Amino acid sequence: MGERWRVEVDRSVCIGSGMCAATAPGGTPPATAGGASTGSKTGGGFRLDAARQSHPVAPETDADENVLAAAEGCPVEAITITVAGTGERVFPPEE
Repeated sequence: MGERWRVEVDRSVCIGSGMCAATAPGGTPPATAGGASTGSKTGGGFRLDAARQSHPVAPETDADENVLAAAEGCPVEAITITVAGTGERVFPPEE
């Protein structure tokens, strides 16, 4: 099994440009267990809600170059990716 990432969007920073959803479009939201997301078992992605705010389709995803490209392309750096379990930051790089 490969590396898992935790993907978060800071909604107070997100401007709703949609670049993340265009770069790594999210499909159907993952199945839920008792109202809690079970997370994606494969690739992740992003969707815009009715208020044009971005959010990851699943809070955790397999490492995915499209998700990383979406984070790198966010014009306001609202997307943070960390390694699930360790918290090591993938993007943005730690200074």
